[in-house]
Amino acid sequence: MSSALDTLRRDFGGDIIEPGAAEYASASRSVLASGSPACVLRPKSVGDVRAGVGFAAGAGLSLSVRGGGHGFAGFGTNDDGVVIDLGELANVEIIDNERHLVRIGGGATWGQVADALAPHGLAISSGDTRSVGVGGLTLTGGIGWKVRKYGLALDSVVAAEVVTAGGQVVRASEEENPELFWAIRGGGGNFGIVTAFEFAAHPTTDVFYGKIVFPASQAAGVLQGWADHLRTAPEELTSIANFANPFAGGPEAPVEIHVVFDGDDPGLAARAIDPIRRLGTVIDDDVALKPYADTLVDGVTPPPGIRLVARSAFVDKESVSEVLRILAEAGASEQPPFIAVRSVGGALSRVPGDATAYAHRQAELMFVTTTVGPAPVVEAARPALEAIWRRLAPHVSGAYANFLASATEEDVAAIYPTETYERLAEVKRQYDPGNLFASNHNVRPRQAVRTGEAV
Repeated sequence: MSSALDTLRRDFGGDIIEPGAAEYASASRSVLASGSPACVLRPKSVGDVRAGVGFAAGAGLSLSVRGGGHGFAGFGTNDDGVVIDLGELANVEIIDNERHLVRIGGGATWGQVADALAPHGLAISSGDTRSVGVGGLTLTGGIGWKVRKYGLALDSVVAAEVVTAGGQVVRASEEENPELFWAIRGGGGNFGIVTAFEFAAHPTTDVFYGKIVFPASQAAGVLQGWADHLRTAPEELTSIANFANPFAGGPEAPVEIHVVFDGDDPGLAARAIDPIRRLGTVIDDDVALKPYADTLVDGVTPPPGIRLVARSAFVDKESVSEVLRILAEAGASEQPPFIAVRSVGGALSRVPGDATAYAHRQAELMFVTTTVGPAPVVEAARPALEAIWRRLAPHVSGAYANFLASATEEDVAAIYPTETYERLAEVKRQYDPGNLFASNHNVRPRQAVRTGEAV
C-alpha cells in the first residue's frame, strides 16, 4: 500500500492521516464507534474524493464514508481500510433565490445548514440534532421537526453530485440519471459518495417548540391520547413521545411529549397543542416561540466504553393502540430500554410509495428502543429487550435505517421490501458492480443474467 499512498499524495489536496499521526486517535473514530483504519482521508475538493475512491478501489481496501459520523452501526469507520471524511466539504450556498434552491456540501451538518439559512428566513425539513450529517440523514430518510408539514429531508432534494465507484462525477436528478436519483433518496450510501446536494428550502418563521411532561404513571393514557390527537392535528404540528429515560429514572422517568408547531401564530399553536396538555397531569411545560434553528439540539458523544444499541420499526394505523400498550408496559418494567415514538404521516405519506427508495410512507408512527451502557450492561439487558420485540413483532413492520445499530440481512430486508430491494440492486449493478460502497445497510449488485445463468 505504501507505493499507492505515495501516488495518492501527488493527486490528493486534502489531509492524509495515518496511524501514529497526532490527530489519528480522533480521526479514526466516529461518534458512536471506534476503528483502526489504515488511513483517514479528508478531501477538500471533488477531485480529492475521486482520488480517494480510486485509491481504495485500487488497493483493494474496504471503504467507509463519513459525514457527521452519528450512525449507530458505526459505518463511519473501519479496521485496516480507508475512511473518507467529508467534513471539509461543508459549504452551504443559496443558488436560486426565487426557487429557494440551496447547494449543500456532502460533509455539512444540519446545524451548519440551519445557521446559514436562518438569516434568509429559510429552512429545510431535516433531523433534530445539530451535529448530524446532511448526507447520512438524507440518504436514508430524514424524520425531523417539519416532517408532517414538508416530508422527509430526502423529499426536498432536487439534485445531487455523486462520485461513483469508477471515479466518475455524475449529476442525479429527475432529468439526469433518474434511476440513480431515485435510489439515493432512501437507498443510503450504496451507490457512490454524494459530494453535494441541491435542496428546495422553504420560507420559515419562528416556531413553537418545547416539551410537555406527564408522570410516568400516566404513560398509557397519555400515549394513546397523543396518538389519537396527532391523527387529526394540523400538519404544522410534529411531535415525539419519549419515556423510560434511563438517565431520568428509567421506569419512573416522566413522559415527555416534545412538540414543534411550524408557525408563529400563538392562537393557532395553542389550538394544536392544548389537546395534548389536557391528556394528563402536566408537571412541566416549556413550549415557547423560538427560531427554527434552536429546535436542533447538540449531539452527545458517549464516554469510552458506553454502547448505544438502537432498534426501530414502523406502526400502521390499525396497530397503533396495541403497540403503544405494549411499549407503555415495557417502559414500566424493570430496567427498560429508552423508548421514543415519532409521529409521521402528513406530507410524508402523500408522496407516492414508488417515488423514492424510502419504502414506509403509510406508517402512522415510527418508534425506537435504545439500550445504553457498558457492554456487560447492554448484554444483560438483551433477553428482556428481545422479549419486548417478540411481543411487538406481530404488530409492526419494517425498520428505519437511521435508527439501527446493526446491519444484518434481516435489517436490510426490513428497510427495503423485496420490490424496492430488487430495483436498488439493479441501480447498484450499474454504478457499483464491485460493491466498493459496502459499509452501509448493503444492497448487493444484481447479477447480470445471460442465457439463463448469472455471469
